[in-house]
Amino acid sequence: MRIGELSRRTGVSPRLLRYYEGQGLLVSERDSNDYRRYGADAVERVTRIRELLTGGLTTEAIRDLLPCVQGGPGLLACEHSVQVVDEQMSRVEEQMAELARKREALRGVTSAMRPA
Repeated sequence: MRIGELSRRTGVSPRLLRYYEGQGLLVSERDSNDYRRYGADAVERVTRIRELLTGGLTTEAIRDLLPCVQGGPGLLACEHSVQVVDEQMSRVEEQMAELARKREALRGVTSAMRPA
């Protein structure tokens, strides 16, 4: 399928699809007229890329995980994929703790600003 069709089927802009290709996340072949052609698995692959990006993974981590992608949602459990996802989970939990600290600090500031 051409890039326009892949874009329509996935809801991802052609520009972003080209970015994914540049990052090594998506592969295309070229027609004789130099148009990109994507394989039948490209829709599922783009869907997995979007899911992993939503989870906060970097394109570098996703590139490493894509060989573990299985049909349907999810990843094949291999030592590397578990490690990458666990590391991301730890980063998210650290960010949540930091946000909770900031929220409490702001509550303190607003309490001090209100008249007694």
